[in-house]
Amino acid sequence: MIYSLVRTPNNRANYLTMTIIIETIAVAFALLAALSIVWSTVRTGIPPMMSNASARSAMLKQINCSDGDIIDLGSGWGTLLMAAAKQHPQRQIIGYEVSWLPWLYARLRLAKYPNVRVYRQDFRHASLASASILLCYLMPKGMQTLAGLLAQYPDQQITIISNNFSLPALSATKTLQLNDLYKSPIYVYQWPS
Repeated sequence: MIYSLVRTPNNRANYLTMTIIIETIAVAFALLAALSIVWSTVRTGIPPMMSNASARSAMLKQINCSDGDIIDLGSGWGTLLMAAAKQHPQRQIIGYEVSWLPWLYARLRLAKYPNVRVYRQDFRHASLASASILLCYLMPKGMQTLAGLLAQYPDQQITIISNNFSLPALSATKTLQLNDLYKSPIYVYQWPS
C-alpha cells in the first residue's frame, strides 16, 4: 500500500504517534545508558574517563618494544586503545570495560583494528598473564585493586603506566608531569620492582 502524502487527520495522528514512540525510545535509551555508567561507577568506584591527548601521547611514549600484550584496564570509550593500536600494530591490544555503553562504542569504533580486543569484563576478574604493559587511568580504589592483582604475578615482567593515580606501596621508576592546567602526573612502574 502506498502511503498517502495527503494531509488528513488520520495521517497527522499517525505521525504524532510515531514521533512520541521515537522520542520515548530515545529517552529510554539515554536513561539506560546513563544508569549503566552510574551503576558501573558505583560498583567499581571508577568512572569511564578518557585520557586527554597529551596524557595519551605521554603514556604511549613509555611503551617499550618488548613482546607481550598491551592491556588497558578500564578502557572506557577506547581512545587509548585506538592510539595504542595505531602505534603498535604488531602487538595485541586488549581493553577491559564494565560499562556497556562505553564498551559497545569502543567495540564498534575499534572493529577495523585486527590487533584489538575489547571485553565487557571487570579487569579485577581478568587474567593479566599475557601482559607486558598495563595502561590505566583508575581512581585510588582501582589502583589498590591493581596492586593486589599484581601479587598474583610475582615473576612476570610488567610495565605499568598510570595516568594521574599512583600505585600504593610501589615506587615509580619514572614520573612525568604534563604541561596541562593541573600538571597531571604520569607514573611508570616496573613489576616486580
